[in-house]
Amino acid sequence: MALIVQKYGGTSVGDAERIKRVAERVVEAADSGQRICIVVSAMGHTTDELMELASQITPEPFGRELDMLLTAGERISMALLTMAINELGRRAISFTGSQAGIVTDTTHGRARIVEVKARRVLEALEAGNIVIVAGFQGVSTDFDITTLGRGGSDTTAVALAAAIHADACEIYTDVEGVFTADPRIVPEARKLHAVSYEEMLELSASGAKVLMLRSVEYARNYKVLTHVRSSFSDAEGTWIREEDERMERAIISAVAHDTSEAKVSILGVPDKPGIASHVFRPLADEGVNVDMIVQNVAADGRTDISFTLPKEDLGRAEPILDQVRERVDARGVETDPDIAKVSLVGAGMKSHPGVAADMFDALADAGINIDIISTSSIRVSCVVQAAEVTRAVQVIHDKFNLAEEAVMREAHPSTVTGQLRALNPEGTGPGGGP
Repeated sequence: MALIVQKYGGTSVGDAERIKRVAERVVEAADSGQRICIVVSAMGHTTDELMELASQITPEPFGRELDMLLTAGERISMALLTMAINELGRRAISFTGSQAGIVTDTTHGRARIVEVKARRVLEALEAGNIVIVAGFQGVSTDFDITTLGRGGSDTTAVALAAAIHADACEIYTDVEGVFTADPRIVPEARKLHAVSYEEMLELSASGAKVLMLRSVEYARNYKVLTHVRSSFSDAEGTWIREEDERMERAIISAVAHDTSEAKVSILGVPDKPGIASHVFRPLADEGVNVDMIVQNVAADGRTDISFTLPKEDLGRAEPILDQVRERVDARGVETDPDIAKVSLVGAGMKSHPGVAADMFDALADAGINIDIISTSSIRVSCVVQAAEVTRAVQVIHDKFNLAEEAVMREAHPSTVTGQLRALNPEGTGPGGGP
């Protein structure tokens, strides 16, 4: 009997009727013989509405109380879904993150899971219940309620799947899977059958909103077989799993883009040892996450350092940058919030030279200027002007013919059980289950 964790996002449980439809899907899976644990997000825009309420009280709410407020959204949806399942004649029980044993560090708003004590969840499953867990939340080592940040329900689901040794974690969302590009920008973008953990990590870090970055990290670290699929259809989605030799037959998987970053340039920095530390240590101490970094060739003993960071952190970073400028005797600081990052990702890149050159050719032919370049073994990222990002994604997608049906990475059966058998002919699931 397969043990499956299913996660339903806010759009999937956006109102009472959608909750009832989710309940029907869950009961159908349970009736087929699967043991089911559900993780739910808050309904629709509930989290945003609670944030707005808090802002009407104070512009800077205390982190502990804000977390206490925001976790109410998931508690509402978990209780309603449990009621809907019980109404259909199946036994279900709901748990908050703390009741489910999700233990986090003490950081409010962006807590990280440090342990999952899943005894209570496992006991409820063994008793024949469908278990509903509130996503996005946990309890800190100081026994305070915490939240995991945007998209945290994905992390809850994958962490819970790892803790209870689930055979698979199904992430139900409002899209049908991982595509070769954002279908809103490239209508002919193609759904991928499977991507590796490493490819999905790069896509998530490069702006793909399908899965939260930390959930993919967790899935990779604990080898959780993950299936991203639509909650509005029965179509198979995209499998996130370990890379094998069949995956490398597809050189490029997808193009991702991110418009949430800003560029900072520190001009005329003295070119001497220790300067980079003086620039980036104060930002790190303030919790500002720096992404791409480039340093120009020195001239007259000075150089320019450019880097990207989240736009939402720019306000906090600017006073620090002014202090850094004075401390290192730089000539000035420039910020540009109107930039975007476009990235090409593919496991086959490692053994196929010329991918980066082809990407640069596509942008050059389209007259799109590149500000910053960053690479890894399976990714090439370029910073362009925000106004050019849609065209950049389109021309890169066309250059690599990603709309065409590529080599099938896997011949996936249509059911989770069939998928597990195909991947594990010995009969052992990746989480240790049957």
